Amino acid sequence: MAGKRGGQSIRTGLALTLGSAALWGLAHLWVGRRVTGALLMGIYLTLVTAIVVTLLRVRTELLSLAVQPAWLWSFALGALLLAAATVAVVVRSYQLVRPESLTRPARYLSALAVGLLCVAVVTPMVYAARLAFVSQHVVTSVFAATTAPIPVDPWKGRERVNILLIGADAAPKRPGVRTDSMTVASIDTRTGDTVLFGLPRNLEHVPMPAGPPREQFPYGFGGEPPYSPGLLNEVFQYAEDYPSMVPGVPKGQRGPTLLKRTLSDITGLDITHYAMVDMSGFAAIIDAMGGVKLTVKEPIVYGRENEGLIQAGTRKLSGEEALWFGRARTYSDDYVRMGRQKCLMNAVAKQADPVTVLRSFEKLADATVHAVSTDIPQGLLPNLIDLSDKVKDSRIKSFQFVPPLINTADPDYRLIKHKVSSILAKSAADAAKPSKAGSAKIPRKDDVHGAITLDFACD
Repeated sequence: MAGKRGGQSIRTGLALTLGSAALWGLAHLWVGRRVTGALLMGIYLTLVTAIVVTLLRVRTELLSLAVQPAWLWSFALGALLLAAATVAVVVRSYQLVRPESLTRPARYLSALAVGLLCVAVVTPMVYAARLAFVSQHVVTSVFAATTAPIPVDPWKGRERVNILLIGADAAPKRPGVRTDSMTVASIDTRTGDTVLFGLPRNLEHVPMPAGPPREQFPYGFGGEPPYSPGLLNEVFQYAEDYPSMVPGVPKGQRGPTLLKRTLSDITGLDITHYAMVDMSGFAAIIDAMGGVKLTVKEPIVYGRENEGLIQAGTRKLSGEEALWFGRARTYSDDYVRMGRQKCLMNAVAKQADPVTVLRSFEKLADATVHAVSTDIPQGLLPNLIDLSDKVKDSRIKSFQFVPPLINTADPDYRLIKHKVSSILAKSAADAAKPSKAGSAKIPRKDDVHGAITLDFACD
């Protein structure tokens, strides 16, 4: 060993150190420490093989683990331990192959080179640990801690799972939360086939669920006249302001609880969970993504004083522009806005690819924590990840309960429930049919539904 160290140059020593960073044990074998070298090399190759096989074969399972705090902690700890082990191997390898006689400047320069090599090697591992810690913070901050045990198959015996998606609009000059965007996502648990039911914010005389709400409003929700018109988008805040509407439910959950029960009665669907995005926070999410590319069919005037204009054409919108794309009603109406909101949701989902998410992960995580609230328990996330994998490969349709089908001033709530039932029945029948390759997804008039059904054809 001494002979090799005495006869080799500093360049050879640094090359062997670099090689040991890429393949543990190389320097040990070079200096004759065969047992240690072979052991290090075996451990390293086993780790690399396990990582590669895992990434190639169990991607869905990895996503499921990525939303479980315990696994995220374990991953972060594992990444840090691997980084520490790599630094130890690199430093020890350099000690073994470093020439015996080095001038002081050469010793300092070579030590600096090894230090930089250690930084370069461990930076990805430390960053991976950082991402795991950030992910763990998002999961524990946004999603409720699991109190009741989650079955291995929570969808057993359930053909569909229904989740209420809310876009909330709050402003300093208008205290409280208005749920200006309400969409019930109904997902087939077997196929992932999904239908989005959009409910207008301005539905009047909304029938309230049994109990205190119906006792308070026996003829439909009336709000607080003359201060409010009594629209659907007021139900959430009314429940928060009047705890007696949902006895025993804590503050912050009264609004979503009553809104879920109300929309469950209207649609005839069992809405089990909700996810709400604050609109100003949504703009921050778009900015964190670097903007969202959309096709604007007509110029859109936006701003509270009509001070802005989104020109027609295909362009990348900032968070503020995307926010107003989805909320502006100047020279249009609620129903045009609802259509734009669905297009915006689809564009964000498509453009939030892994590269975009990874590049802006911490900004996205911070924006998500401040913008999103939900009652989905942490323990259900792995199952939802599995279900979302089916949704990704299935058809997503959207149905809006808007005029002329529904008169929002005097809605036919029996018709809404009937339409939901018939739409889901037809959707299940369509899902059972073999799809034609290359078929275009375009807006179409559905003779059975009697309203426009969109397959997200927004461009």
